[in-house]
Amino acid sequence: MKIALLGYGKMGKAIEQIAVAKGHEIVLKIDKENTDFDIKIADVAIDFSLPTAAFNNIKLCIENNVPVISGTTGWLDNYDNAIALCNKHEGAFIYASNFSLGVNVFFELNEYLAKMMKTLNQYTIEMEEIHHTQKLDAPSGTAISLAEGIIKNTSKTGWQLDKADENEIPITAKRIENVPGTHTIAYKSEVDTIEITHTAHNRQGFALGAVVAAEWIIGKTGVFTMKDVLNLG
Repeated sequence: MKIALLGYGKMGKAIEQIAVAKGHEIVLKIDKENTDFDIKIADVAIDFSLPTAAFNNIKLCIENNVPVISGTTGWLDNYDNAIALCNKHEGAFIYASNFSLGVNVFFELNEYLAKMMKTLNQYTIEMEEIHHTQKLDAPSGTAISLAEGIIKNTSKTGWQLDKADENEIPITAKRIENVPGTHTIAYKSEVDTIEITHTAHNRQGFALGAVVAAEWIIGKTGVFTMKDVLNLG
């Protein structure tokens, strides 16, 4: 499989290491915002670029019939446009706020727990995410996905960073050196606390999931998620 890496920072380099070890070939490494390359030489593209570059990268891939996997966060104002483009051109596209296989199991666990807690009004809900100091967005895309999973299954209507109204989920975002990513959801009452936590030990899990998604999407048409890739529900 010939892979284009759109974004060649720490994640791009981790993806390259895993992809090459699995026998794939990296044919493009794009580290800056530019269009001076031929995306059509790739069988699939993996985008871990900047929020300002992500949509244009996805658009370029879809318009050139190259399946694209995107893990860039902070560009989702254009997500519906990406879906429309993919449908128009009969392309193949996966966006995930987190490609870690463990995190995607955690997403399912989060929704299951939210359903069970829905009628237990004595519990408040709060969330904390911790990442390395180089992370540009807050809260993380993963935290937002977790919050949306709770909102879908409870009476909560939204989320807010730090302070939130009674009907919203407060998310605390911390930035600490050398932390790949930790997410905790806590249900608290006067008598006890129920917590679930996912802790990433390194970037390898994110990179492996992106390569697995790239392998899976070859030959397919449509807009997919990691639930499709991992056959979760």
